[in-house]
Amino acid sequence: MFNPRYARLFETVRIGPKTAPNRFYQTPHASGMGWRAPKASAALRGIKAEGGWGVVATEYCSIHPSSDDFPFGYLSLWDEDDVRALAKTAEAIHAHGSLAAVELWHGGFHANNRLTREPLLSPSGQRAKFIQPMGARAMDKADIAEFRRWQKDAAARARKAGFDIVYVYAGHDYLPLQFLSPRTNRRSDEYGGSIENRTRLLREMIEETRAAVKDDCAVALRLAVDELHGPKGITHDGEARDIVGVLAELPDLWDVNVAGALGNDSKSARFSEEGFQEDYVSFVKKMTTKPVVGVGRFTSPDMMMSQLRRGILDFIGAARPSIADPFLPQKIREGREDEIRECIGCNICRAANNESIPIRCTQNPTMGEEWRRGWHPEKIAPKRSEKSILVIGGGPAGLECALALGRRGHQVALAEARRELGGRVLAEARLPGLASWIRVRDHREHMIGKLSNIAVYRESRMTAEDVEGFGADHVVVATGGIWRRDAIGAFGEEPLSLPESDKILTPHDIERLAGTAQSIVIYDDDHYAVGSALAEMLKRQGHKVTYVTPAPVVSSWTQMTDEQGFIQSRLMALDVELVLSHQLKGMAGDQARFVCVYSGRERDLTCDTLLLVTGRVPDDSLYRDLVHRLPQGTVSAIGDCHAPSHIADAVFAGHRFAREFDEPRSELLRRERPEP
Repeated sequence: MFNPRYARLFETVRIGPKTAPNRFYQTPHASGMGWRAPKASAALRGIKAEGGWGVVATEYCSIHPSSDDFPFGYLSLWDEDDVRALAKTAEAIHAHGSLAAVELWHGGFHANNRLTREPLLSPSGQRAKFIQPMGARAMDKADIAEFRRWQKDAAARARKAGFDIVYVYAGHDYLPLQFLSPRTNRRSDEYGGSIENRTRLLREMIEETRAAVKDDCAVALRLAVDELHGPKGITHDGEARDIVGVLAELPDLWDVNVAGALGNDSKSARFSEEGFQEDYVSFVKKMTTKPVVGVGRFTSPDMMMSQLRRGILDFIGAARPSIADPFLPQKIREGREDEIRECIGCNICRAANNESIPIRCTQNPTMGEEWRRGWHPEKIAPKRSEKSILVIGGGPAGLECALALGRRGHQVALAEARRELGGRVLAEARLPGLASWIRVRDHREHMIGKLSNIAVYRESRMTAEDVEGFGADHVVVATGGIWRRDAIGAFGEEPLSLPESDKILTPHDIERLAGTAQSIVIYDDDHYAVGSALAEMLKRQGHKVTYVTPAPVVSSWTQMTDEQGFIQSRLMALDVELVLSHQLKGMAGDQARFVCVYSGRERDLTCDTLLLVTGRVPDDSLYRDLVHRLPQGTVSAIGDCHAPSHIADAVFAGHRFAREFDEPRSELLRRERPEP
């Protein structure tokens, strides 16, 4: 039974005509699946309900073809086919006693309409939000009347599909917020000018949505209470209070957050703490009697209780924590808080959506695989044989592999060369802002400690002879990867003949840097987190740091994780010198030579140290040796030892091996196909 001090989390809460079974609310979040994958979407949301989330919401759901976000994974409620498809999600949520919510959406000029080719709409005429050669036309009165009808019709379809809560969505720079904000609404009619006029459309939407769903559904309002654009936009201590005051009792539920770029709302752990939105949203509950839900990457039940006790929120909203652990509520209910798979705030889930692919998670390798692979986050098939397994390497892949094999019932030995488990996570979690990444290690180490059939051998560097003598039936090599010293990376396709020098280092060699201040050039052809985090760390230590990359921006791939702007701003604020669009050509003495990727002009930078953050290669010498020594089919390589990637892929590789070990092999994924 759960700890009595958490009892309030499991109280029922009335939302208009509906009653939520507890205070855990999975707020709307993208899945990367959208209307093209209704079965996968339904399975994902059904798992959340099974895990104890009292309310489970969909991702954004287009109300009309004039708002199309293709190729990103959005839902739609345009017609009866959509009703039938989305009914699967409502049914999957209801099967576990949770309320089903749908987030009705119109993007206005913050859509792209690449699929439908409909003209973009906006309050006053505007360039498209996405960088593309098109603009949005200003809506006239007839357009506004049509828009209101689209919302009403979509709400009626949502009711028909079986949803309990229907959203009016005025957040994340989408069309209703565009009408609210003085930044984007420059109209001179009754829908523009004063705050009362700019709120008019939102009031009409709430009232007409309520009429469309009759007494069968609750109406939720998702409002961005701060655009984070300062006084030229809506602010939580300015016009947001006027908006809430005008609309206070109209919706059945307030879902409140911050806006601007999506990265502001789902800010990574590198740039925010748990509960980081509290200062923005805390005023709302004081101005309405209706329940309020908000987010803040909540993973701690004590923090959740603090939000309730201090009157900040009525519901604990979560997107990313519900992705990392769909069974978070159930674990608290059962007194298993120590088993919560805490979100690390890395935003790999956001990257999946931004890459137009199904969602994934560093902590939860089953996320997005519920339907197509049949994976469940808390259930795994028992072993098919009595084979014993030796896993070599206690990094993210090896830890996950050992844990999942242990859960299946196998006798597992995990050998780690160092005293401390964690592999690459140890180094990366020591970088500025990445401390939460150690949760990848901590959760698995803790859960392994609960299983008597997993033996952990620390400080046990294995040779091929050691492995042969160990006598395991199968050997899994998870010895990770090594940073390259030849400068091959995303741009660098050919190895450079760099001199053997203690002036040329990789991230593996950071501890070799002298404590005295040095001039350091970081060459980042990896484009993810490590290069920029090292630049920040070394600058804070007092070194003169120059960050060079062949990309036109710092840490370019972090545009996928919604972090790039924050990272570049941080380095600029620290006065890290940035040299963009330059590729490394060579090193002679204390001169690192670079060439502009556009003009071909060369440039020399003087430095005490050149730090290469480029590509990685598998550390697979032990694996290659074992392949020739052990019987065929009894040794495998996983994770970075097999194919270097980010931590989420390493965890996935370890989990996949364990799931598929001794199982009938299938090379195919289940794919959804158009229904005839």
